[in-house]
Amino acid sequence: MPAEVRKKLGVGPGSTVEFDEVGDQVVIRRTVRHTLDNVRAILAPNRPSKPKTLAELKDGIGDYMRKKHARR
Repeated sequence: MPAEVRKKLGVGPGSTVEFDEVGDQVVIRRTVRHTLDNVRAILAPNRPSKPKTLAELKDGIGDYMRKKHARR
């Protein structure tokens, strides 16, 4: 692959690229390595990406119990 194409795509040693045939042209694009966090965000977008601390869990349970058992 010519140096100017590699520079334009931002690829270097160890990078991966993808080739697609579109009609009579070949399209080259840089591929992205997906981390577990990327995959988790795609599969479960509504779930928090970082785990809650014990204090946050206790606060959440306390809030839920107060709302559930509040006198109306």
